Amino acid sequence: PPPPAAPRTRSSGSAGGGRQARPAPVPRPNGTLYHPRRLGKGWDVEELRRLRTQQVPVLLYGPPGTGKTAMVEAAFPDLLTVAGTGDTVVDDFLGSYNPVPGGGYEFIHGPLVTAMREGRVLLVDDATLIPPRVLAVLYPAMDGRGVITIPAHGNETVEAVDGFYIVAGHNPGVHGAVLTEALASRFTVHLHVTTDWDLARQLGVPKQVVAAAIDLNADLAAGKTMWAPQLRELLGFVKVRDHLGITAALANLAGIAPEDARDDVTAALSRHTGTPITALALGKR
Repeated sequence: PPPPAAPRTRSSGSAGGGRQARPAPVPRPNGTLYHPRRLGKGWDVEELRRLRTQQVPVLLYGPPGTGKTAMVEAAFPDLLTVAGTGDTVVDDFLGSYNPVPGGGYEFIHGPLVTAMREGRVLLVDDATLIPPRVLAVLYPAMDGRGVITIPAHGNETVEAVDGFYIVAGHNPGVHGAVLTEALASRFTVHLHVTTDWDLARQLGVPKQVVAAAIDLNADLAAGKTMWAPQLRELLGFVKVRDHLGITAALANLAGIAPEDARDDVTAALSRHTGTPITALALGKR
């Protein structure tokens, strides 16, 4: 089936400037809205859909929490997902035998098979945490052959129909993540996804907190710290602030930082907000 239509657009305030109008926010399956960002000559959600029609696979990479999964969910309502870990096995893609009421077993096909047969999109999230020998199950489906076999089910053959498409996510720097040449070469487009600081401010994150996050991300890139907050953590900050107040929200943002980066986060937040900060903790009765 053809990919879904491009999202509605609204005026970007640059009439006559030759720039495409900014698309309206796109609903995600969990009900939250994704705010499209510029990509090439257009907008990310629209461009991902075009790449699907041309069968140009995309590898998204960047720190956790920058919106990689949100972008893919917004672009493809027919999405299926495999969440990669070091324990992911071939059965997580192809399927396995499961017990049925009354005795016996039934083979339940996995998300790769479903996506191929139904012409849907498969997101392999945290793909570089998956052992390379397991990821190899994807390659026949991506190499133009579009055919795989299921050894555990009598070497059943599965052929991809139109619309089938694979997107993968990679979090560089995450412990255990390994981007092999075999995986990287299967993706024509490698797209770096970073936090949209303007969007963070637009969604209510105080400018001082955004400034601290920008500094921490610069330190992260320079190897001076081990962690920096991304959009996910900043939106969490807004929720905590709305429920518990600004002081608790600042303390919580410091507290969720990994222990080896907590002092750096605390120092940056204190410097930009002018407020002494410690990790969130219960007070006295």
